Amino acid sequence: MPVPSAIDHHARGYSLDLAYWLAQASDLAYKDEATIEKQARQWGFEKVRHHHTRFTPPFPLEDTQAYTVASDDMIITAFRGTEPAQIRDWLSDATTPPWPGPAKTGYVHYGFAQALESVFPTVKNTLQEMRTNGQSLFFTGHSLGGALAMLAGARLYLEDPKLLADGVYTYGQPRTCDRLLAEACNKGFKQRMFRFVNNNDVVPTLPPEPVYTHVDTLRYLGSDGRLREKTSLFGNLADHAKGYTADALAPAGDGVRDHSIHQYIAALEKNLA
Repeated sequence: MPVPSAIDHHARGYSLDLAYWLAQASDLAYKDEATIEKQARQWGFEKVRHHHTRFTPPFPLEDTQAYTVASDDMIITAFRGTEPAQIRDWLSDATTPPWPGPAKTGYVHYGFAQALESVFPTVKNTLQEMRTNGQSLFFTGHSLGGALAMLAGARLYLEDPKLLADGVYTYGQPRTCDRLLAEACNKGFKQRMFRFVNNNDVVPTLPPEPVYTHVDTLRYLGSDGRLREKTSLFGNLADHAKGYTADALAPAGDGVRDHSIHQYIAALEKNLA
């Protein structure tokens, strides 16, 4: 299957093509506004809106950034991630308290809740303004951006069910919420929420269990780059070990290297080739 030359604005259900393009959209969230606008229009999206909030100390993140693009048939909101070292240190802080989840459903990591709250009103207003033609709606993001994409989708669904997104695709997403909210997402986003993990990416293992957990729908990219929709514990352990030994000079760095959005894009592209 060749790599698609353009995003299909009529896509609705799960597909590798869509996963590839939403990974590209997640990568674009790291770019400056002019680059985002230029690329969005090349992808066929006429409308672009930026969402940006800067925090003041002692909040652990500098800011939250996202963008929304819209055509007559599709809307995408993509959230920007952060540096692996920064998010790893932040998520390893055991003193961070849980925060009530959307519509008082379960709990989420405090940092994620505050980061999303800083831009959510403008995101919601933008979607209400732009979604005038029954367009499909997708949330996406890498790293921290994946956590925010998942929570944005959950918040819209739980607080205003008619705003259920057609899909939430995340890449290298950390554990974001407790089991109660994860179960609500599993139910509400059945075959709509997909969590991609690249081999030994360290960020999806944080924050530690049992307080925080993941939604069910895992798409695992193995050490050979092959996408697996079903994995066993034994198979996972063997594949993780294979990934660690791929670079004998720096096995400890595998978890950081595997977190790069470019590694996710390359693996998805390999599955499409």
